[in-house]
Amino acid sequence: MAIVAGEASGDMLAALLLQALYQRWPGVPTFGIGGPDMAKQGFEAWWPHHKLAVHGLGWDVLLRYREIVGIRKDLFKRLADQPPSLFIGVDAPDFNLELEARLRARGVKTVHFVCPSVWAWRAERLLTMRRSVDHVLCLFPFEPAILAQHGIAATYVGHPLAQVIPMQVDRDAARRQLGLRPEDDVLALLPGSRRSEIRHLAPLFFQAAALIAKARPQVKFLLPAAPGLEALVGQAAHDSHMAERVQIVSGQSHTVLAACDTTLIASGTATLEAALFKRPMVIAYRMGALSWHWMRRKRLQPWVGLPNILSGEFVVPEFLQDHATPHALAEASLHWLDCKASDSAVLRQLETRFVTLHESLRRDTGALAAQAIDNMLHA
Repeated sequence: MAIVAGEASGDMLAALLLQALYQRWPGVPTFGIGGPDMAKQGFEAWWPHHKLAVHGLGWDVLLRYREIVGIRKDLFKRLADQPPSLFIGVDAPDFNLELEARLRARGVKTVHFVCPSVWAWRAERLLTMRRSVDHVLCLFPFEPAILAQHGIAATYVGHPLAQVIPMQVDRDAARRQLGLRPEDDVLALLPGSRRSEIRHLAPLFFQAAALIAKARPQVKFLLPAAPGLEALVGQAAHDSHMAERVQIVSGQSHTVLAACDTTLIASGTATLEAALFKRPMVIAYRMGALSWHWMRRKRLQPWVGLPNILSGEFVVPEFLQDHATPHALAEASLHWLDCKASDSAVLRQLETRFVTLHESLRRDTGALAAQAIDNMLHA
């Protein structure tokens, strides 16, 4: 089986799937593009997953475009010469969907794991998906019905994060691990896991944290830096004169989310993680002007944060591009801290919403995905 996973999140999803595939088909060879989590399961990576990790429409993509196209060309030739029994594209739709279409045209069965957010933006991808994939494995319960309307077979398999994150977490234990006291007011800063996100968002988050610190000197700030980005985050903290106030830890994002009272967080999968930890949040995002102009024209919903999308309303605030100012982010974050201090019913209601969301996403994702693949192969 050939598998292509891009970025750390795809590596995690693919590793979960590999466990189930090996249980169903012991000894099946798996190869393609992947990361360290997949390698631990026995996957043979012809290229490392970080080769596909780009973001936006700016220079980062343009400078890497030829390399990425070259990798896809070489991978297709290798797979066309020796066709696999199955190709699984894990996320990375800009890379995988075209590759899947070309392989499918040659008779290779194709599966795409993680439905692209066609219900939020870029609905034109539905036409590409119908041409490219035999089956889609969906993380959210409403997605198969949308795909079925366009003639695309799909199965809801749940979101693996809902399995990994417990329904109830031990906040005090997480705080002890991070050297915090049970009574501390703790705000987590999660500006993203890509270099471009750190460049756009970390200075903004530190500026907002400075305003919060001025209003509430007792607040503790935590920032879980993605491995390899600690130096970049540390430099941004230093440049913002917040290096002494913010505790930067390597990785441990789940421990930080378990420990915090609220989080200022970049739009993305991390917002779903925060919701599964039942934490109030302020969602923010900025990107290059060109990327923002293009994305804004493709949006189909008023929300960008997954907790709001899944709830169908603004259960937590979002601040995008020019609206994401230090004062706006600080004010919204202080609101959640005020709710904590007053034991607000708003917080209890939000927690109830997040418990319901968690229950709806909690499935045996690996087993369901492997069963769906088996059904498709033997249909």
